[in-house]
Amino acid sequence: MLEEVFRDEWGRVLASLVGFLGDFDRAEDAAQEAFAVAAQRWPEAGVPANPGAWLVTTARNRAIDRIRRERTLAGKVHLLSVPETVMEESDDTVIKDERLELIFTCCHPALPLEGQVALTLRALGGLGTAEIARAFLVSEETMKRRLSRAKNKIKATGIPFAVPGAHLLPDRLDAVLAVVYLIYNEGYRGRVDLGAEAIRLGQVLAALMPDEAEVHGLLALMMIHHARRLARFDGEDLVLLDDQDRSLWDMRRIAAGRAVLDRAYALGGRGPYVVQAVIASMQTREPIDWHRVAGLYGRLVELTGSPVVELNRAVAVAQAGDPAAALLAVDRLDLDGYLYFHSTRGELLRRLGRPAEARDAYRRALALATTAPERRFLTRRLEHF
Repeated sequence: MLEEVFRDEWGRVLASLVGFLGDFDRAEDAAQEAFAVAAQRWPEAGVPANPGAWLVTTARNRAIDRIRRERTLAGKVHLLSVPETVMEESDDTVIKDERLELIFTCCHPALPLEGQVALTLRALGGLGTAEIARAFLVSEETMKRRLSRAKNKIKATGIPFAVPGAHLLPDRLDAVLAVVYLIYNEGYRGRVDLGAEAIRLGQVLAALMPDEAEVHGLLALMMIHHARRLARFDGEDLVLLDDQDRSLWDMRRIAAGRAVLDRAYALGGRGPYVVQAVIASMQTREPIDWHRVAGLYGRLVELTGSPVVELNRAVAVAQAGDPAAALLAVDRLDLDGYLYFHSTRGELLRRLGRPAEARDAYRRALALATTAPERRFLTRRLEHF
């Protein structure tokens, strides 16, 4: 039970404490103390009716006690003293607003992207430093330094704990969505399960910003992709979409993702995340309308200008029956250092009856592979020639 409360309440409690104390490290210490107290008391006393408010109250009181003991902020202690009865009756919406402020603080453009991702996971996702380090294949010490640099930057530059003004919101929201999507993509590649954490963050954003179509678009995209995760691997082997066992797809989650997508559409959403969610939804239909998927990727290219999206469009063109046109499109792209550029070329060349060139492309892809499932998949492809 405590673990479930931790996942649900950590971000809310920490957000309230960061706003209250103005310091990430002090807030984390207080939150950890409050959860430790809960682990001792709740098994006997029972879980409070409002566990989030109880945790915030306990954490604030602990923080105040620590500040008093340290005597470093003695002149400001009276400003921090909050009656426990007030907090027990606190309006949960206040905590939600503070959580949104914390998301925007973590994703401030003054922070490097790696710092934004790590700090968002630590603050809102509730992941420990070791977990985040494993997810991004770095040492725990390296991740500690990234988190410290991000926190120090916030403190040194006075990054505000606040949602930015309306004129800054579109650019800042783009950064927030990009970080959440990056977190999801890391999980989607089969590492530590960051996919579920990213979806949780997406659900937080959707609840806090219910009128933002792109927020709902991103959430729908992640939910629909995540519903297919059990079919993407056979043991530790990667399975392509055409070969996936659809009985392993979670159709209830796919339906839930489509409902979120409907909400994005109702809000007039036609941005890149909404378009990607539509593509993901179409790829769960039987049969897949690859001509329409290719058209949607064309629209996405217009929105993003991304060569990776153009590569995906070429794949859809091939699936629609024209691998020659797809290869022409791929060969115009400057993606030599990208694994999937070479594996896509290899497949197109194979379909066009050019096995020697296909083997070369697959070998180049194999040289760029970074995970065991990718290497096994490409090795099997080469063995089939």
